[in-house]
Amino acid sequence: MIELAEAERIAADWIDAWNAHDLDRVMAHYADDLVFVSPLIVARTGRKDGTIRSKSELADYFAASLGPGSLLRFELIAVCAGVSSISLHYQNHRQEDVVETKVLDADGRAVQVFVHHRPS
Repeated sequence: MIELAEAERIAADWIDAWNAHDLDRVMAHYADDLVFVSPLIVARTGRKDGTIRSKSELADYFAASLGPGSLLRFELIAVCAGVSSISLHYQNHRQEDVVETKVLDADGRAVQVFVHHRPS
């Protein structure tokens, strides 16, 4: 079981890393072997399954959002803790609601991530 305080700590550090545009800090939240599923992957890459399956590919995907002049910013709204996962509800720089559910390994790194968007 993941304690709520631990889920909140992970979420706060993840949000801070993104808002600092610090790719290394962001990537520290992910395991080497992972599955990352997002509707934005479908839109940006054309992959019908919306899935990335390696940490290095995920880093390349994220880096495209953190380049010079990036307006990317997240505001954390809520965190929920589960048995082996956490869910983060946040608003992005486009005022869209996003919910990410992250299944964590024993070290607290994401091994599976499922992203859900609600456009503004």
